[in-house]
Amino acid sequence: MSLFCLVHGAFQGIWCWDLLIPYLEAKGHKTVAMDLPIENASATLSQFADAVIQALPKTDDDIVLVGHSMAGTIIPLVAEAVKVRQLVFVAALLPYPGISTLDQFAHHQDDDTRKSFNYEPKDPSILEQFHDEPDMFEPASVGKDYADEAVLRDFFFHDCPPDVTQWAIMKSRSQQSMAYIFETNPLKALPKVERKYIVCTDDRILSPAWSRYAARKRLGVDAIEIPSGHCPHLSRPDFLASLL
Repeated sequence: MSLFCLVHGAFQGIWCWDLLIPYLEAKGHKTVAMDLPIENASATLSQFADAVIQALPKTDDDIVLVGHSMAGTIIPLVAEAVKVRQLVFVAALLPYPGISTLDQFAHHQDDDTRKSFNYEPKDPSILEQFHDEPDMFEPASVGKDYADEAVLRDFFFHDCPPDVTQWAIMKSRSQQSMAYIFETNPLKALPKVERKYIVCTDDRILSPAWSRYAARKRLGVDAIEIPSGHCPHLSRPDFLASLL
């Protein structure tokens, strides 16, 4: 059996795995989760990775690192420091060594949006490799205030049961660190471990078209599709557990 290390995305925390964990443990697997220091505005990707590493028990079990959304930029850093069997990206950003997430998608934004990010472009020759990619984010999601309950409801939790939606909104945390968007990823290369990507076909934040494209181009795998919004661990935990 495996040890599933569950790493949450932006605005979430250890609580977001509460519905998924019982399904994994019912199949005989172990789990571990943690709160990332997202409320610390100065927290870096490496500090996020350190929080994951510190939460991992010393074990000989096969470790499967599962990263949701923002955590796609973090779990490869963990895999550089800890022996893992597999990385699983769930509706997740994918890092590119030496490049920030913003560098990957800025060319799809208009001048006003780039200015709002205080974006200073790198050498165009470095970034033109991303120009043939689909939009990373669904256009309606860009620039939204995710501290707003109505925005969370419409973009994060639109396909969750009403009681789960209300619980998730009440538990949502303040995302102060924006390292996953702005920081140049410190990877020199993606770690050479098995990789899987789960795309959520009803995702209103991360573009499913980009997810399929990037899984193939960056990871060399065909994405596994799940009929879900951005948070399948909350809307379809039983189905996600069976995939994992």
